[in-house]
Amino acid sequence: MDGRPDRGKLSLNFMQSAPSTKPKVPSPSFSETNKSYSLHLLQSRKTTGTLNIKGQTYTYSAEDLIDHGEIGRGSFGTVSKMLHRESGLEMAVKRIRSTVDEREQKHLLKELDIVMNSGDCPYIVMFYGALFKEGDCWICMELMSTSLEKLYKTVHHRLHETIPEDIIGRIGLSVVKALDYLKRKLKIIHRDVKPSNMLVDDAGYIKLCDFGISGHLVDSIARTRDAGCQPYMAPERIDPLTAKLGYDIRSDVWSLGISLIEIAAGRFPFPNWNSIFDQLSEVVNGVAPKLVNNANINFSENCLHFVNSCLTKEVKDRPKYAELLLHPFLKENESRNIDVTGWLRRIKLSVEELPDGK
Repeated sequence: MDGRPDRGKLSLNFMQSAPSTKPKVPSPSFSETNKSYSLHLLQSRKTTGTLNIKGQTYTYSAEDLIDHGEIGRGSFGTVSKMLHRESGLEMAVKRIRSTVDEREQKHLLKELDIVMNSGDCPYIVMFYGALFKEGDCWICMELMSTSLEKLYKTVHHRLHETIPEDIIGRIGLSVVKALDYLKRKLKIIHRDVKPSNMLVDDAGYIKLCDFGISGHLVDSIARTRDAGCQPYMAPERIDPLTAKLGYDIRSDVWSLGISLIEIAAGRFPFPNWNSIFDQLSEVVNGVAPKLVNNANINFSENCLHFVNSCLTKEVKDRPKYAELLLHPFLKENESRNIDVTGWLRRIKLSVEELPDGK
């Protein structure tokens, strides 16, 4: 356990009627107003709600949303692209099935908590509102264009190109700022940093998503061992000798480093593991992966140093967010006008020009 109150004991069973009294959920790191709203929403199963869009508030129900088709799915349910009739805004609507188990319900509550309290961070997907329909919970969020996992695979494997260094720098800058916000404002560690949880929109903004397994930090330490995507986990989270001591934000720094190499090189930097023992041997006992120059792309020394410093094996020597934000690679990138939008537009046009089947 990580020392915080166990919200897993709150049964958010969508199939049951709302309890007559609201469970007490102490959580000093979140806005009590927003937390009360999210709990009330889940327990009351309201079929109408309010959307907060660009400073305007709209009362709405599911009938006010036009479904433009499914854009994703998971164990929780589906994500659909929907149009809000009155505002004309397209949104991503995560539809959580009423039959999800208690663990998924706990993840839902946690994600609601975080996105509702992150409205002032431009590097985290925006929350508009939520309601219920036929027992399912609909969470309305900002619609993004694609994930960086899909994007890098398109660039490297379909177009046989590489991602420019300035785009990689903007990805690193955006994700570090999002993670730093979670740590400073909400006392949260993400724990699932990977390319599929980094999204980009048509305006070129790169944002972090999927906070269902984020964890509270107690004295800057998290202790839950099994949260997150195993391939991206830092050595200190995998090694049985160190995992029991807990870990801090530098475990997410490691995951960022792995993700940036994957995005830059077009492939995951480790080979496929046949077992957890193979992973333990390579990640804990082996040499850390590094971003290197090759015949296809030549990275600057600042870029190489930034990415590879994220993959420092010894956790005490691995940089934290404040140090990363002062790194010359990010400082230079932040000072420049990077045309992410123009680059994305060119990639889309190039894909459209591909012959069928390519």
